[in-house]
Amino acid sequence: MRSIRTYLLLALLAIITIVTFLSLLHGYQSSIKKAHDLFDDRLRDMAKVIANANHDIHPHFDNSFEASPTLIFQIWSNELGLLARSSNAPTRFLTDISSEAMYKDINFNGYRWRTFTYRDTLLKRWIITAERTDIRYTLAENVVTASIIPIVLAIPVAGFIIWFAIGLGLKPLTALTKELSNKQADDLTPLAVNDMPEELTQLVITTNALFERLNSAFLREQQFSADAAHELRTPISALKVQVHNLQHNASNKEELQPFVDGIERMGQVIEQILSLYRHSPDQAMLKQEHVDLCAITQEVIAQYYDQIAIKHQLISLTSDERCLLFANHFAVVTLVQNLITNANKYTPDHGEILVRIQQTNTMIKLSVEDSGQGIPESEYERVFERFYRVNGDQHDSGTVGCGLGLAIVHHIAILHSAEIRLEKSSLGGLKITIIFPHQQKVRT
Repeated sequence: MRSIRTYLLLALLAIITIVTFLSLLHGYQSSIKKAHDLFDDRLRDMAKVIANANHDIHPHFDNSFEASPTLIFQIWSNELGLLARSSNAPTRFLTDISSEAMYKDINFNGYRWRTFTYRDTLLKRWIITAERTDIRYTLAENVVTASIIPIVLAIPVAGFIIWFAIGLGLKPLTALTKELSNKQADDLTPLAVNDMPEELTQLVITTNALFERLNSAFLREQQFSADAAHELRTPISALKVQVHNLQHNASNKEELQPFVDGIERMGQVIEQILSLYRHSPDQAMLKQEHVDLCAITQEVIAQYYDQIAIKHQLISLTSDERCLLFANHFAVVTLVQNLITNANKYTPDHGEILVRIQQTNTMIKLSVEDSGQGIPESEYERVFERFYRVNGDQHDSGTVGCGLGLAIVHHIAILHSAEIRLEKSSLGGLKITIIFPHQQKVRT
């Protein structure tokens, strides 16, 4: 069922049509019966009128009267002599004569006739009147049809009125839908129940209860995130200090290196998990603004330049002066950070990283490519899965990682309706391209 309004309209019209048809059928049958009785009464009255108007009791040979071709009459004497007849009546008996008045159907001259025999007890004679049945049924049907046509033509008019009335009835539902669609991700305020129809009141109450539960859940998650960030980062920092002291005093620093790598990886996992939480749809879309992708990329490169310089890597940026997006600033910064650090980690010493930003009338394209080992095409889809790493923990590059970097990039891209592509870089490694659609672009 795609539309309640259409369903109600069709259902009501179907009910009206069926009820109208049954009523018309019953009315037709009743009207035909009543018309039949009326025509029978007319035959009887005509016979009595003839009896009162004509007192002839002797037969005459050419005693016929002009009459309607659909009506005929005969007057018979007590001795069964034809006293008078209409011009279209035969000279024989139309029907059997009995002492009592009676109706009877006969066939005459190619038509079906309804006859009435009347006994004139005063003048001792019989008067027979007859009428074609097809004429009486035609007249009755014309009368009934004339009453049916307005009813049938009124059904489309009724449909229009019903459509309009249903629209008015569904107006509160439309208003509720509009109010819900206009709510922002962080707006969990209850809906107004005042002036709400009884059928929607319970729905609004239930929705408000859901909003209250969601608000409580979000508050608990935010509190948990803050507590987790504090409780997890503090011991990791302390461990790093202790390991640094051990390395300073240890005679064989190589033995402590696996321990250092493990702590470093633990710290990365904690930061990436917290970052992944902060980029849930409700959190990431909470604060959107005009951000300059070019400026953000420059800042991230400057932030990680020392780390890039340690590996003697060459990084270059090609971009326009400004590339404005309407997006979540923190999310875009995190996306660029993950792309740059990912390229830095998997590009060997003295390698090259190329960052390019292009904008057109329909899109803004951010691409990061490196001269590392790259990723097999068969793994392009799986690298966006959380905690997945090519070849597992035993990565060919020996780089410590947790398998969340590209998952976060993919998640942020989806939140901003952006397309993400992986392909082989012209530098020999991997090329990651993020295409933000024109809806994200701000014209200046």
